[in-house]
Amino acid sequence: MTSSTAVRTRRVSGAFIAAACAALVVSGCVSNEPRDEETTATGPVTTTENDEPGDKVVIGFSAPAADHGWMGAITSAAEVEAEKYEDVELRVAEGTNEVNVQISQIEGFINDGVDAIVLLPFDGAALTDVALDAMEAGIPVINVDREFSSPFAARTTVLGDNYGMGVSAGTYICEQLGDNKDAVVAEIAGIDALPLTTDRSNGFKDALEDCGLDVDARVAADFTVQGGEEATANLLSAEPKIDAIWNHDDDQGVGVMAAIDNAGRDEFFLVGGAGSRNMMEEIQSGDSVVQATVIYPSTQAADGVKLARLIAQNKTVGDLASIGVPRTVQLFAPVVTADNVEEYLPIGFDS
Repeated sequence: MTSSTAVRTRRVSGAFIAAACAALVVSGCVSNEPRDEETTATGPVTTTENDEPGDKVVIGFSAPAADHGWMGAITSAAEVEAEKYEDVELRVAEGTNEVNVQISQIEGFINDGVDAIVLLPFDGAALTDVALDAMEAGIPVINVDREFSSPFAARTTVLGDNYGMGVSAGTYICEQLGDNKDAVVAEIAGIDALPLTTDRSNGFKDALEDCGLDVDARVAADFTVQGGEEATANLLSAEPKIDAIWNHDDDQGVGVMAAIDNAGRDEFFLVGGAGSRNMMEEIQSGDSVVQATVIYPSTQAADGVKLARLIAQNKTVGDLASIGVPRTVQLFAPVVTADNVEEYLPIGFDS
């Protein structure tokens, strides 16, 4: 470690410790008093003391370009969440897949002196230094989905659960296939070069092994409609009989469904991944091969906005005994079926 790096680490560590100590003397909403509930276009809304207007908070928000249904939903959900609070001003930078542009956006937020930054980085490692700059400037950073390479670069990190997605999909398939140890299970992955794909596949394999099954056939696509259709066509051509398929991504699932329709195959059931609206509607129809999908929440940045507001206003997450906002929040990967699709449909994204 160079001397300058050591200084930076001490500065950020000190700032974080100071912030943590300050949080310990702040009282917040920790009661379990009944909440008021209403329903909006984004689903049920519960209100607590934390939702009462407080000091004005300016939050900078940056995410990659909306070239994927899930990513588009990330930004729109953040905007909808911010609109619920009269004390929040959300400044949304234009979505970009250019690392240097995103760095410039964060530098702009720092120069503007925003109260907090919610950042889903195109590349977590590449955005780490500028996130450290923000933290050093006293601006809490809420890191979403793609982690930084330094623990000091974010006050709080909001994550989905890629391994958990695989576990949920595998567990559901085990439940459906019962004791049929001869069942043929296939997997349509995303981009194999990405760690998230490895995590999803490992979780799936581990869950299947727990009930005596394994992945009999596997192909990888690229999170696009075209890639999903091509990979699925190859899978169906190679496998004359399949009992269940898990597709990692509902955006590429549009192509997966096209290939299934073209092949005229319906002897298996399909479990989707991520939670798109169209896959949930397939489940609702009751006459589709799509039987379930596993949520990878597109509400992560919306949660980031809520947490940024709480941090900036020195509030505590409701229903926690501890004071302050957690350092890491990892969201659950539930399975959506015909039994609960109505509950999850409002947060389904358009693919």
